[in-house]
Formats: sequence, C-alpha cells, structure tokens
Amino acid sequence: MWKICVMELLSSKRVQTFQSTREEEVFNLVRSISKERELPINLSRKIYSLTYGIIGRAAFGAKSKYQEEFVSFAEEATALAAGFTVVDMYPSVKLLEVITGFRRKLEKIHKKQNQILKSVVRDHRERRKTESGKGKTESEDLVDVLLRIQKQGDLEFPLTDDNIKAVLLDIFSAGSETSSTIIEWAMSELLKNPQLMKRAQDEVRNIFNNKGNVDETGLHELKYLNSIVKETLRLHPSAPLLVPRESSEKCMVSGYEIPEKTRVIVNAWAIGRDPKYWTDAEKFDPERFINSEIDYKGRDFEYIPFGAGRRICPGMSFALPNMQLPLAQLLYHFDWKLPKRMKAEELDMEERFGLTVRREHDLYLIPVPYNHLSVK
Repeated sequence: MWKICVMELLSSKRVQTFQSTREEEVFNLVRSISKERELPINLSRKIYSLTYGIIGRAAFGAKSKYQEEFVSFAEEATALAAGFTVVDMYPSVKLLEVITGFRRKLEKIHKKQNQILKSVVRDHRERRKTESGKGKTESEDLVDVLLRIQKQGDLEFPLTDDNIKAVLLDIFSAGSETSSTIIEWAMSELLKNPQLMKRAQDEVRNIFNNKGNVDETGLHELKYLNSIVKETLRLHPSAPLLVPRESSEKCMVSGYEIPEKTRVIVNAWAIGRDPKYWTDAEKFDPERFINSEIDYKGRDFEYIPFGAGRRICPGMSFALPNMQLPLAQLLYHFDWKLPKRMKAEELDMEERFGLTVRREHDLYLIPVPYNHLSVK
C-alpha cells in the first residue's frame, strides 16, 4: 500500500493535477477573510477548514455532502485520539474503556466514517461505469485512482474496498492537520517577529504584484518564504514523534544496545532543537536555511520533519504546496495585527502536544487588506 501512495496517489505528477483545486480553495479563503477586514478572525479555524477542504476535494472530487460529514467526524476522531484519557494510563484494564465510554465513542465515529466512505466508493464506481459507457473521461481524484488500480488487478495482493477506505482514512488523518499546523505556527512566528514578517511580505509582493494574485507557478522564486517553511518545520514539526519503527536486528546506537524487534520512536521535535547541531536552536531564524544545502528529504539526520529512509513520509510532495501557497497568499493579500492592541512579545506561543503539536490557543488576528487586493 505504501508503494501505491508513493507511485500513484501522492507522486509529484499526481500532486500537480490538484493545482487548480488548491488555488481555488486558497482563493476562497482569501475572499472569506477579506469580508471580515479590520475585525478579529480565528485564523486557526480558517486554516484548518482550508486544508480539510483541499484534501477532501483531492480525495472525493467535487464538494459533496460526504466531504462535510466526513471532515466533521475526522476532526472529532483526531481530538479523541490526541486527547488524554485515563485509559492511556492503564491500557491493560479493558474495563476502563467501557466505564469511560472511550471505546464506544471511537467505534461510533469509525462506523459513521465507514458508512460515508462506503457511499463514496459506491458512487464513484457507478459514475465511472456511466462515463465509460458514454466514452467520457474526467480528471481522476484519489478514489478514482484506487478504483482503477483495483480493476486492473496488477498488484501482488487484491485491493479490496476495505483497503481503499483505509487508504483514504490515512490520507485524511495524516494530511490535514499536519499541513494546517505548519501554516498556523509560521504565521505565529512571523507575528512574533515583525521584521521577518515584513521581509516575507516584501518578497511575495515584489514577485507577484504584476499578477495581483499568487499562484503556484512562482512559488519556487520565494526563497525567503520557503526558508520560513523549513524553519517552521524545524521548530514546530507537525508530527513531533515520527511513525514508530522496529529494529530488524540487534544494534548499538550512541552506546545504547537496541535488541532485535524493539519498537523505536524518533523524537523529531527534540532533534530539530538540539544545540549540538543548531546555533541558537530555540530561535526562529529562517536565515539559517538561506544558501543551506540542508533539506527535508531525509538526507540530513539533524533535520527530519518528514522522517528518513525508505519509509519517509509519502505525503511530503502533497503537503508542501498545501503549506506554501496558503502562506504566500496570506502574506500577499493582508497585513496582520494582533487584537486588543497586543504587542508582538505578548503573543502566547504555548504548545499543545498530541498527534500533532498545535498551538494551545487558537490564533486570532486582524487582517488589514493590502491595497493591491483583487478579491471581490
């Protein structure tokens, strides 16, 4: 299944086919914010809605009732999985799952999600049959890709509908909150450092002023903005603890003996803040990545926000434009102020640890439209 994700679902070529979807969803975000100009907005919630919307359309195609329902249950499931429960303290005491209602809640959500995904797969299969009969073909969403692979039957194992539903569930749970968390922290750090905010806005506006809008064709020119994304991934990696691995044989790591079949959890958050490898490790400094060869592709082990090796995060290519484009648009179209005359140094940067490292409190900001705003 990992190979399917890398070669088919989340390849660079596939990600490129969703460019218009990303640009449309981000445009809608900008338009929504522009209607609330000069008023405090919950930017955190808007960003989360954006990323769920992008992934929903990439997975299911056009917006539908299924997408809204599924997103609602996905958010609820994420909150349950990331929250604290007494069951975590005593996992062997199964009775606690019953007493607290934790298992019942998860099973209810899982049942609802399964019903929605079952309907999505059924509707896509019926539509594909109809279009095939009429000789019509449309651009594929992720469900279409999986159904095509299922029909071809070229895999070493049968791709069942349950497999398809599981892949879609993984993509939603892994791809939505992770991307939005990075945008949220990047904006927080820039508000905390106004001089960095100005430099980033100047870069975006100088490059895109002639267009009046930001599109993906020029994102590669935004050297400073991309260094901001890299620095945010260093200080605030979406997944602080990487997916667990298991040692295939006994080995020694920094003087520690790791027995065979030991489950190993890598702390990417701590590695990114290790003063042994990073100067002023706790300081937000995008400049450190300007003219630096260090990247997030797993070749530099002091910096592994997406993991490393053969099992590096397959969604990296999908996630990056979902971070870069919204951030560039927010910086291009608006100046930003903190509410209630709050000073930059007063902005709360407390973290909340869970499946991802989010802000403890949502980010409320006041958008001030840039005079080149072309969103109506």
